[in-house]
Amino acid sequence: MPQDTIKLPELSLIILIGSTGAGKSTFARRLFKPTEIVSSDACRGLVADDENDQSASQDAFELLHYLVAKRLKRGLLTVVDATNVQAEGRKPLIALARQYHVLPVAIVLDVPDSVAHQRNALRPDRKHMGPHVVARHRQDLRKSLRNLKQEGFRHIHHLRGVEEVDAVQSIVRDRLYNNRQDETGPFDIIGDVHGCYDELLTLLGHLGYQVEAEPMADVRDLGVRVTAPAGRRAVFLGDLVDRGPASPQVLRLVMSMVRDGSALCVPGNHDIKLLRHLNGKKVTANHGLAETLAQLESEPAAFGGQVRQFLDGLVSHYVLDGGKLVVAHAGLTEDMQGRGSGAVRAFALFGESTGEIDDFGLPVRYEWAREYRGRALVVYGHTPVPDPEWLNNTIDIDTGCVFGGRLTALRYPERELVTVPAAQVYCEPARPLNYRAAALQPEVLAGEGDLSGQQQHDDLLDIRDVTGKQFIETRLMRGVTIREENAVAALEVMSRFALHPKWLLYLPPTMSPTETSDLPDLLEHPAEALAYYKQLGVERVVCEEKHMGSRVVVVIGKDEEAIRRRLGLVGEGIGKCYTRTGRNFFTDPELEMAFLARLRDALTTAGFWDKFNTDWVCLDAELLPWSAKAQELIKNQYAAVAAAANAALPQVEAVLTQAATRELDGVEALLARTMARRAAATDYAEAYRRYCWPVNGLDDLRLAPFHLLATEGQTYFDRDHAWHMETLRTLALADPGLLRATPYRVVPLNDPAEVEAAIQWWTELTAAGGEGMVVKPYDFVASNRKGLLQPALKCRGREYLCIIYGPDYLLPGNIERLKQRNVKAKRNLALREFALGVEGLERFVAGEPLRRVHQCVFGVLALESEAVDPRL
Repeated sequence: MPQDTIKLPELSLIILIGSTGAGKSTFARRLFKPTEIVSSDACRGLVADDENDQSASQDAFELLHYLVAKRLKRGLLTVVDATNVQAEGRKPLIALARQYHVLPVAIVLDVPDSVAHQRNALRPDRKHMGPHVVARHRQDLRKSLRNLKQEGFRHIHHLRGVEEVDAVQSIVRDRLYNNRQDETGPFDIIGDVHGCYDELLTLLGHLGYQVEAEPMADVRDLGVRVTAPAGRRAVFLGDLVDRGPASPQVLRLVMSMVRDGSALCVPGNHDIKLLRHLNGKKVTANHGLAETLAQLESEPAAFGGQVRQFLDGLVSHYVLDGGKLVVAHAGLTEDMQGRGSGAVRAFALFGESTGEIDDFGLPVRYEWAREYRGRALVVYGHTPVPDPEWLNNTIDIDTGCVFGGRLTALRYPERELVTVPAAQVYCEPARPLNYRAAALQPEVLAGEGDLSGQQQHDDLLDIRDVTGKQFIETRLMRGVTIREENAVAALEVMSRFALHPKWLLYLPPTMSPTETSDLPDLLEHPAEALAYYKQLGVERVVCEEKHMGSRVVVVIGKDEEAIRRRLGLVGEGIGKCYTRTGRNFFTDPELEMAFLARLRDALTTAGFWDKFNTDWVCLDAELLPWSAKAQELIKNQYAAVAAAANAALPQVEAVLTQAATRELDGVEALLARTMARRAAATDYAEAYRRYCWPVNGLDDLRLAPFHLLATEGQTYFDRDHAWHMETLRTLALADPGLLRATPYRVVPLNDPAEVEAAIQWWTELTAAGGEGMVVKPYDFVASNRKGLLQPALKCRGREYLCIIYGPDYLLPGNIERLKQRNVKAKRNLALREFALGVEGLERFVAGEPLRRVHQCVFGVLALESEAVDPRL
């Protein structure tokens, strides 16, 4: 009977086969999306403006193959609508399917010649096509039918006659076995066990799994049951057997967990070798297989069949958590993830080797992880390493338990590593592994692991990653675009002036001012900032005193070893203090060393390292005085303006005073304006001098930290600003000579009295010569239904703005012109830079490669070259 449904793999290359007039195009349009169909006729029309121009066939098929390749590369099901009746026409399509590891599917539309002739006659563009064309196609089709399987087609659907073709009403897309993207975890991913049953029990217990023996009433029972922690699931990376003392017990445990749904498992090469033996294949009983077979001899005969069925059902790899996580025994390159082919299975089992043998008789393997740039975290084993080894968003967690090392699990998404030591050396490794001394108890590494491979790889950045137009995906914003011209400007600054990229974990965003005040002699007033956040639904804000210093980021370690371990930097001291453009703040190395040592000592005195379980920290701060960094700017720009004004204006005023006695028109007004300018110049000099004092040594510096950005394994963007202020106030108490706590107040925006008190505080601060204050949402990252909100607004006092806009900015005409400024572009810039800064630091803490962190830092610097209103 005709079937009304065809089942196809969800990712496949579907090749329609049939003579002209067989109804392939109609069939395709009826059952597939228009974008999924690549038609030879349409390609012929694109290259020749005529779908029937056979002279354009070569160009048309080159285009068709190009489009098919692009779709398959992106993992999209693709339908090829062409006659495809000849093997030589199908061959390049099957090659593309193999290249992109998708399954080729043949759907044959086998209709009588008379039907094809009739349909061609009804089409004006096909009337010229004689019966010989259909006859030739039918002849080629008959030759092809018996060889389609040998050509490589995994699925063949032969529809005989119009009735069977028309009967197909739907296509069912079978999900690939490796597609578990809807399973989001959390997971506990366990490395190569190799028969180390006792260590596995210990590790599972430490992870919170309860293992209980159960009666074996039937030979099919496994004798063990495991209860997983609520919501969690184990994932085994294969190589359950060989070399260790208890492979059958490991198999029973894992099989039980998979049966009950508390675990997933992918096969390892040792497991597949055992399967081949159980299937009756001839295999060499080496590398621990002989021991496994000996252990299985004491098991019931039925158990071997259960093991065979279990191993035969294992899938090469799994794609989990929306494509964010991939697990495979030996790892998997990006282009193979979520695909199905013999090459994918072989890579997942064995990795890729050069064909050479090393001095220990082991195959030399390509280090695929060095070139990995995929979005998914790949967790794998197969190659034993002394410590879990991160590299380019991949991690090898085979820590050689059977060789006397440890059995390791990675908790996902926490990225926390848990290890247990081997009870003994069960098998001497062929290659020395240099394990560190195993702890006596299970150990939680909290994201640690061997970063040396990553750091060595990170010693070289690729200029192609930061040139041209870029689109950077971030957690806080859908994506940030970096234009090519901005990237060029940033590359110039970064390459000539910036610190080593490994220091640059974070660059702070620019800060937008408030809307212009309606008050006649003020550009900025806190009323606008408070009203802005209230209008956007923010209930509380934090108002912080704005220090007049230089914005800096401080990255500092407990010692040089901490910097070597976490940043991979050797011989560069315990830290760096750098500016918003990534430049080293200090030009005097001795002063820099003294500053960092004193800050490190303050952190130690405050108990910071123990409290936050870290040996490094990243702080956002203000370093005072302003003159410590801006001495040349003050001398050449601000002081020069003041000196010129105070030298020239008194003489102009004297001349105008004499002229006023002659009662000339306009002299009085000009004299009044000159006297006002002279007074403004005096105020201008006094304004910038308030923020300057001589810096003769460390005792003349003050650091005011206001954001605790990150420590080992943790960022603090989820903590509110009051928490940051109080945490850093405690730190400041450890060394009040160097550190300054930032005064602040929390303001409920629905309380008019509190709002008025905050405005009065700003008035007092600015009247006393202070710069002003910064208004921030109470939450570090604030948003509403429309998206991300401004992280901060600056509100500066009248005297300070005199420095920014010049001594004459309050004179009639100037103040009106300045009030016309537009803050929209500046605020958009601040949001994008904020999103990039958060993203970059989160990537670093998560152990992502330097190029991924640097992409965000570089993006912030590139955005700084965008043109914004100079009045801001």
